[in-house]
Amino acid sequence: MIDLIKEIIEKEKNSEIKIHRGREFLQLLILRIIWEKDYFKNIAFLGGTALRFFYGLKRFSEDLDFSLLNTENFRFNNFIDEIIKELVTLGFDVQKKIGKEKIVKTCMIKFPSLLYRLNLSPLKEQKLSIRIEIDTNPPPGWNTEIQVITKEFIFTVTAFDLASMYATKLHACFFRKYIKGRDFYDLLWYLGKKIMPNFVLLNNAIYQTEKKRININADNFKDFLITNIKKINFDEVKKDVEVFLIDKKETEFLKKEVFLKIIQTNF
Repeated sequence: MIDLIKEIIEKEKNSEIKIHRGREFLQLLILRIIWEKDYFKNIAFLGGTALRFFYGLKRFSEDLDFSLLNTENFRFNNFIDEIIKELVTLGFDVQKKIGKEKIVKTCMIKFPSLLYRLNLSPLKEQKLSIRIEIDTNPPPGWNTEIQVITKEFIFTVTAFDLASMYATKLHACFFRKYIKGRDFYDLLWYLGKKIMPNFVLLNNAIYQTEKKRININADNFKDFLITNIKKINFDEVKKDVEVFLIDKKETEFLKKEVFLKIIQTNF
């Protein structure tokens, strides 16, 4: 498996991109393990990594994000342990760090010495990490679909549909307690598609975290976007997202005036 990763990354000239490509292969491998273990009967894939794998989003990610839709026979620690067991069987050195007990379960899966083995770091102790996150209490209103992964491996994934993923991204952009620039890069992608989010899911998500009803709909969606975009510090957005971009020049689009112009034009 290490040799396969080497074949994939040797096509890249930039060392940063090589690391991202290596991590991306591992993300696909973990998704395949989840499929093999039949966990997609319990969870649905979403987030920026899902956008990249399904729709070609031009940024990398450290994360694999899921929502828990069926709690039957699902134990987070067992889920993680099964993934790690398979990775070890495939020849990887693996460590885990499970986050504090919260509604959103997290685990950092670390690959010590992998960057060294791939000739991407002179330091044996430098680790490549992937963060797995599962919302165990997602707001109601989501819709799912079956997606087929054909990159490196072939398997199927249960995922939120695009409108539902859009709703979760809007909630992350405007109701997260801190700015995560990657969210706004993804939001720009959604705005360019001229699609509408799943308003039922969006409103339920806002009520779940903010304890208030806003009732966002197709008629007031434009005003909602404009009002909230005006509050964002885009200098912070650029700092967070740049390292994950394939083309660094795309940070030039992450400006308040660009977002506002697109919103005014498309809605």
